Amino acid sequence: MMSLGDVERVVLALPGTEEATRYGTRTWKVGGKAYAWERPFSKADLKRFGDETPPSGPILALVVEDLAEKEAVLQARAGDGFFTIPHFDGYAAVLVQLDEVSEAVLKEALLDAWLVHAPADVAKAHLGNR
Repeated sequence: MMSLGDVERVVLALPGTEEATRYGTRTWKVGGKAYAWERPFSKADLKRFGDETPPSGPILALVVEDLAEKEAVLQARAGDGFFTIPHFDGYAAVLVQLDEVSEAVLKEALLDAWLVHAPADVAKAHLGNR
């Protein structure tokens, strides 16, 4: 069970990460591009769930490399709290229910999202120091 505080701790350890506010929610960027952000459900999102109960707790959105990667992540991590909603159709990002994800999986997913936008030299230096 992870929290937004855990997300903050992990992302601020990634070089070049900046915290910002976008659409009233916390967003983390590298190279000027968002790679992770809080994603509460909008009224339209909730309506689309219909009779189905939406995932609870804090929700995090993460970019992925492309739509093929999105499908791979969703298949591999469905049991770890990863999912998507119609609002994200055609967009290379996944959602994570923080109440359902382990620390190890969250760290890996945040690193993968960071790598999508991290400058190549920064990424190489960081990965070389691991």
